[in-house]
Amino acid sequence: MNVALYRAGHDRWAMTERGRSNLSRSQSSLKIGPSSVEWDGDTLRLDIDEWTAPLPSRVRGTVTLRPEVINERAFALDAEGKHYWRPIAPRARIDLRFDGGALAWSGDAYLDSNWGNEPLERGFRSWHWSRAHAPSGTQVYYDVEPRAGSNRSLALVFDKSGAVSEIEAPPYSSLPGTFWRVPRVTRGNAGAEPRLVRTLEDAPFYARSQLIGEIDGAQADIMHESLSLDRFRAPIVRAMLPFRMPRIVRRR
Repeated sequence: MNVALYRAGHDRWAMTERGRSNLSRSQSSLKIGPSSVEWDGDTLRLDIDEWTAPLPSRVRGTVTLRPEVINERAFALDAEGKHYWRPIAPRARIDLRFDGGALAWSGDAYLDSNWGNEPLERGFRSWHWSRAHAPSGTQVYYDVEPRAGSNRSLALVFDKSGAVSEIEAPPYSSLPGTFWRVPRVTRGNAGAEPRLVRTLEDAPFYARSQLIGEIDGAQADIMHESLSLDRFRAPIVRAMLPFRMPRIVRRR
């Protein structure tokens, strides 16, 4: 269960790898160690009880997500259909409560899922993804660089009824480099290119960023990520992972 909380001067990040004996699931629930996810048909509830790394601190709280629309369509990310992405709830409302209520807020949200039948690093070199809530709906750009074949791009808008339409993707726009020099590009029209507000995650192979831009003539907050799977495959990067992702394996 990966948990990332961003607050000025007090970010927290947790992701503990656990063995099969710490996992249980049903059609409507998933438990990973002490944390769980449950869907009741209308609401997705996450009960979180994790520890940060490398400096340990407790992360305990509840996240409740209520989709405004649900999208049933999944999109292939590669020509062979080995990798898929589904924006399950392009628009949702979220309520969050952590630290016994000391951290609590409500706002707009988004929920998606990726899956495939091979490791991501086997199928792709890199990708860039962004999502923004705009007056016309939720806009998503997804640009992937596969290991075989030509690059693929998705440019989609999900309206308030959940209907999805393909749109013309604006030109590429470069973003400032990260500390680890992960390349970051996004989409934006000339003169209205998205601007970097804050780099939320800066890792040797991954960057998550908060952008701001103009969509449909209105200012919009944009979530963005860049992923370098060539970097992820490097042995030195693999050796770094346990410092942020400790592993707990309990035998039956």
